[in-house]
Amino acid sequence: MKILTGNDLFSGDVTWWTGHDWSRHVDHAVPLGDDAAAIVAREEAAQRVVSAYVIDATHDGTSVRPAHIKDRVRALGPTVRLDLSLHPDDPQAAAQIV
Repeated sequence: MKILTGNDLFSGDVTWWTGHDWSRHVDHAVPLGDDAAAIVAREEAAQRVVSAYVIDATHDGTSVRPAHIKDRVRALGPTVRLDLSLHPDDPQAAAQIV
C-alpha cells in the first residue's frame, strides 16, 4: 500500500495523511488512491504540511508499518532513546523499527 507522510509546518512533527487531515501517529494513515499529487499540492498550498511524499507501507490489520527503515524511524522516533519515542512505555516499540 502507499501512504502519505510529511512534516507539520509549525511544529516540524512527522505527520501522516488520514484521508481528511494529518496525524502524528502512523497507524492513522490510510492507503492512497491516485490523487496523492493533488493532496500534496493542496496541503502544501494551505501551509499545513511541508515536504510531503508518498511511501510504501504494509498493514497487518492493526498497525501500519512503513517499508523503509528511514520512514519507520520517522514514524516511531529515535532508536537510541526510547523515552523520546511516541511510545515510551511500550517495550515492543524498538522491535517495530527494525
